[in-house]
Amino acid sequence: MAFSSYKTIGEVLKEFQVKYTEFNFMSEAEFHVSDYFREDLQTVMREGVVNNSEYAICENLIYPVLKEVWKRYSSKFTLWSHQSLTYDEKLSGYPEYILAKRSPLGKVVFDKPYFILVEAKQDNFEAGWAQCLAEMIAAQRLNGELPITIFGIVSNGDRWQFGKLDAELLTKENTPYTIYELDKLFAAVNYVFQQCEVQLNNLVTV
Repeated sequence: MAFSSYKTIGEVLKEFQVKYTEFNFMSEAEFHVSDYFREDLQTVMREGVVNNSEYAICENLIYPVLKEVWKRYSSKFTLWSHQSLTYDEKLSGYPEYILAKRSPLGKVVFDKPYFILVEAKQDNFEAGWAQCLAEMIAAQRLNGELPITIFGIVSNGDRWQFGKLDAELLTKENTPYTIYELDKLFAAVNYVFQQCEVQLNNLVTV
């Protein structure tokens, strides 16, 4: 069953026996956003067609933000775009973006563990979270016994929502983030990347 087959978050919670809660777990880790990035984004949003499809949202609004933060962590992580992720027949498909450990074999090797799953949706956040949670569960199971918190991001390009999966508990962040408050958004995304780096470092020292 493909990730896209799941339409409601409740359906996924019930199918995989995951508990749900809402809590302000996010912190903000300051990130300097360059003037060039700000100006380029403003031009794209003002002059371009940025949200007529999920692909347009990914290319114009989501990936530029993720990439800008990822560059700071690129020695440790690879940011994969539309890479196949398969656990079994109930959990398979192509998440928009996956943050994974950078493989010692090279950047072209899709390696575990997986840390962040990102899903784009045109305003349908219910379906977005259903798919994202299914992807997070797949990543968690593929990671095996590694005690890793999986982060999820669902965005329509404008609004960004965050969640995390610890064992069998999904926590959704209550604080809203928007691309129109760019510094806060970048600080939130940077915080998630920081948490992934901490977890990766802890695995190395074990």
